[in-house]
Amino acid sequence: MPETRSLLVVHHSRTGSTAALLRGVVAGVTEGGGESVSSRVLHAFDAGPDDVMGAAAILLATPANFGYMSGALKDFFDRIYQPCLDRTVGLPYALVVKGDTDAAGAVDSVERIVAGLRWKNVAPPLVVVGTVSASQLGAAYEIGATVAAGLATGIF
Repeated sequence: MPETRSLLVVHHSRTGSTAALLRGVVAGVTEGGGESVSSRVLHAFDAGPDDVMGAAAILLATPANFGYMSGALKDFFDRIYQPCLDRTVGLPYALVVKGDTDAAGAVDSVERIVAGLRWKNVAPPLVVVGTVSASQLGAAYEIGATVAAGLATGIF
């Protein structure tokens, strides 16, 4: 039986729009990884360094707040950065950002931090601005399935 690989999903949502995208991501992870991938879905305030170091890949989901990632995701990065700095180099990651009017600052802020951690981006960020549509929920599913399938097949 093949080894089960762990995919960590770290998220924050205050109003529910990011949570809707998160549900799509998790559904994609479940189907895309099959029995080869186990997922842990943790709120940003509940995830810590051990969770990151125990993961084979990570998916991040955040709203864009005032041109930045959510405070909860920033808190997550503040807590995991030093302990994970040299221990998670090359960790595959993907990002989902939901904004009302703009999400570029949130994407940039996350990308600067993960560049310092030297994580490996394995999918273009899914950026949703405005009302979440059915096609964007489908895109959330696809990013989850893509990352999980990549883990399951050993691509990353």
